[in-house]
Amino acid sequence: MPLARQPPMIVGNWKMHGVTADLAEMGVIARELLERPTSTEVVICPPATLLATASRCLDGTGIATGGQDCDAKDQGAHTGGVSAAMLVDAGARYVLLGHSERRRLDRETNVDVAAKAAAAFRAKLRPILCVGESAAQRQAGRTLAVLRRQVLRSCPPEAGAGRLTVAYEPVWAIGAGATPAPADIEAAHATIREALSRRYGDASASIRVLYGGSVDGANAPQLLQIAGVDGLLVGRASRRAVQFLPVVRAGETAPPPLDYLPTD
Repeated sequence: MPLARQPPMIVGNWKMHGVTADLAEMGVIARELLERPTSTEVVICPPATLLATASRCLDGTGIATGGQDCDAKDQGAHTGGVSAAMLVDAGARYVLLGHSERRRLDRETNVDVAAKAAAAFRAKLRPILCVGESAAQRQAGRTLAVLRRQVLRSCPPEAGAGRLTVAYEPVWAIGAGATPAPADIEAAHATIREALSRRYGDASASIRVLYGGSVDGANAPQLLQIAGVDGLLVGRASRRAVQFLPVVRAGETAPPPLDYLPTD
């Protein structure tokens, strides 16, 4: 089957921010992209309380929504839990998993993340699986080993062509206004790509590897020029249209992306 071209992906993670009034920002983003369509794939992950409303607001705009986490179980007695099927019912197509904040604050292990990713696949959600090293791991020279282990142990065998995205987020850079040197980002993405190849063989060519960690409109163009960076995961700058739209537009001038097999 002929290979298609995969556009860059820009994912906005609102984290634990946002009430109904903040959906107006999504409206501004949607109107801008309807007036001036983009080749960039855009995903916004609002808090769970806004997901259904956001999905309805963005329906037909080309902007997808995602959850910020899901339970490893499909259903059950887990007060406060949100299953992958619930996210789908709320309109989500994607779900963030293994974010460093959940790994660190909720003590999620690679095994936990893999179980959640498997649940997402069962519900036909597409996981955006986060990996990244801490400051201590970086200082000890263990960055690449940590990334390799997280990919191999967090990614379940169920992933097929076009169903998984991986995001590299150096933990020490998130929200700190700091980013690794371009050569370090390139090395990290190459290591992740090599681990994905070991895990999935030829099917790994369809998996985009995003960069996240203090991304904004000022550094997005440079980040997207780094070899192996297939898109960006954006935190704080994703909550306001005036900050998020420049990141989206930066994706339009990124180098040609990798070839990939069409998704189902």
